[in-house]
Amino acid sequence: MTSRSEMLFEQVRHVNPRTLQRNPAYSQVIEVTEPVRTIYVSGQNAVDRIGNIIGIGDIGKQAEQVMSNLKAALNAVDAGLEHLVKVTIYIVQGQPMEPGYAAYLRAWGNRKNPPTVSAIYVAGLARPEALLEIDAVAVAPV
Repeated sequence: MTSRSEMLFEQVRHVNPRTLQRNPAYSQVIEVTEPVRTIYVSGQNAVDRIGNIIGIGDIGKQAEQVMSNLKAALNAVDAGLEHLVKVTIYIVQGQPMEPGYAAYLRAWGNRKNPPTVSAIYVAGLARPEALLEIDAVAVAPV
């Protein structure tokens, strides 16, 4: 019997054209061809559930919290990181990308078919202590 997640992968096609770079962290193109639930996740920063910033001044620790928040948001609607199709990472200018990238890869693990990813340097975020923020789009089985 085919599971709902397996059926979803028939509806979501990850494409990495030979003429574009291949990277294990992201897909170049994702096509959704059948009815699925579309999930939009608001920008997640390094706040805990009571609003405290975790890892003030440490982008690596903040990235771990951001990924934890992203997972929690997706889990709240019966989805997971494997359902992501688009991730946008906002990094405060002057901060290194590598610690955040490492946290993202640890959270992603060995899953196949990574989402499309854009990383953007910004002057600042809504919470001045926040060094990065991630918003996302996911598609999951109906």
